[in-house]
Amino acid sequence: MTDSPEQTPAQSTKKKHPTAKEADRSAAIAVTAFPVFILAGTVLAFFFPAPFQPLTDYINIFLMIIMFAMGLTLAIPDFKMIAKRPVPVIIGVVAQFVIMPLLAIFVAWVLDLNPALAVGLLMLGSVPSGTSSNVSKGDVALSVAMTSVSTLISPIMTPALMLLLADTRTDVDGWGMAVSLVQTVLLPVIGGLVIRTVVANKYLDPIMPVLPWLSILGIGGVVFPAVANNADLLASVGLIVFVAVLMHNVLGYVLGYFAGRLFRLPEKANRTMAVEIGTQSAGLASGMAGRFFSPEAALPGAVAAVIHNITGAVYSAIVRNRALPEDKSAADASGDAAEDSPVKV
Repeated sequence: MTDSPEQTPAQSTKKKHPTAKEADRSAAIAVTAFPVFILAGTVLAFFFPAPFQPLTDYINIFLMIIMFAMGLTLAIPDFKMIAKRPVPVIIGVVAQFVIMPLLAIFVAWVLDLNPALAVGLLMLGSVPSGTSSNVSKGDVALSVAMTSVSTLISPIMTPALMLLLADTRTDVDGWGMAVSLVQTVLLPVIGGLVIRTVVANKYLDPIMPVLPWLSILGIGGVVFPAVANNADLLASVGLIVFVAVLMHNVLGYVLGYFAGRLFRLPEKANRTMAVEIGTQSAGLASGMAGRFFSPEAALPGAVAAVIHNITGAVYSAIVRNRALPEDKSAADASGDAAEDSPVKV
């Protein structure tokens, strides 16, 4: 769920400011360190739960920190993508809020999950995408736009999906969920965006390298108490939760990619849609499920915090080695031109 600071149009200059380079370097290190940190913390919380259990009282604060940090990485020019190319953004966001909740129901049915785990997986499928997918050879502008839009409409979409799709035996406090999402997601993101807009970059640039690490600590503050409060339960259902989250994630990648292909989007956009749709805001899902349903329901989100980042790294490695069709065409054209040009000696 860690959002690395993307280079926005407002930040794009011929010569990069040193602090921007530091922010990019810090974000790259954080992306690598994040799964290790979450995995190590999860193991500690599992075997030594007592120190982590008091963090449960501060989960909302941790979520607000995560979202505020995300808001600070955004800028008004990032939203110009929505006005310039609304079609891929709309397709991506609609596909996300259709594919992932329905996949959660399908996976829960296939694996015969108990009601608590099933509703936790549905929550994971109903929250916004949690990472600005800096995928190699992906469409970064589309990624930022999709993440921003899905996050801003989540106070409406997430409760609506939970009310519509949750098992009839499960009580869903839709209004309470909407209010909570406004408080913990919408307001912090908008607050970060406003500060980024009105405060001069020279004051914000020094803290930009810290933001990915702040998000990582915030996610740890959400995930670790969820594991600590369910250590005994996790020992008995851990494997099925792992399989469920992995199936949900990988199928999301596949269907997300082919959703773009279905609408004949460029390959770069298809690659981005795959990871944006398949990767959810795991920390948010864990926190919301634990608050509105049960500690057991928080487990899919907690497990996803690790799995999503591992599969994301694998996916990025795969697409990095596959040239885009437009790159191949440009290379072929360049080769043809070189053959036609006279050779100078």
